[in-house]
Amino acid sequence: MSLADRLTAALAKGAGSHMILLTGDQHDGDLTAAETLLPAAVLIAVTDRADPGVILTQRTDTMSRHPGQIAFPGGRIDPGEDVFTAALREAEEEIGLPRDTVTVIGEADSYRTITGFQVTPVIGVIPPDLIFTPSEAEVASIFEVPLAFLLDEANHVEATLEWQGQDRHYYEILWNERRIWGATAAMIVNLARRLRWS
Repeated sequence: MSLADRLTAALAKGAGSHMILLTGDQHDGDLTAAETLLPAAVLIAVTDRADPGVILTQRTDTMSRHPGQIAFPGGRIDPGEDVFTAALREAEEEIGLPRDTVTVIGEADSYRTITGFQVTPVIGVIPPDLIFTPSEAEVASIFEVPLAFLLDEANHVEATLEWQGQDRHYYEILWNERRIWGATAAMIVNLARRLRWS
């Protein structure tokens, strides 16, 4: 069975199960209604190899939002786009991933960010060992983390941070010298719960 088939089957099987998923962060300011959220999409690009990996980026320190943080390639959904088109476009713009190399598997569970975005992760399988070209304005580095490591619940560490007078609960995943946390880690936690990867 191919990796794409395995992911498709796991995503379909998980869709009917009952599990606790992380839905989102609290908002800044007065964002209270669902219609105030901006739609966005990210690409969870899984490399097609014996030990599959996931492509992640580290944002540049000059970004106005979340500088230096680890993220999936992605961003806002433009008018007329669906989540798949937006995720593929953003991945092409941010890391130079050609759209036609991605086998789209489907959507994972959306997540509401503290900055007012409703983010839908799109799962796709890509060939191994592609050469990426980071967008200088947005991406400081591109790296790959084993999928099995990301989906192993033993690597999902719960943490608490006091911010603006409130305790904020979040997950973090430590990979070598990299700290994956916030919305990216939450989407990984949800994916692990959805796929129950083995």
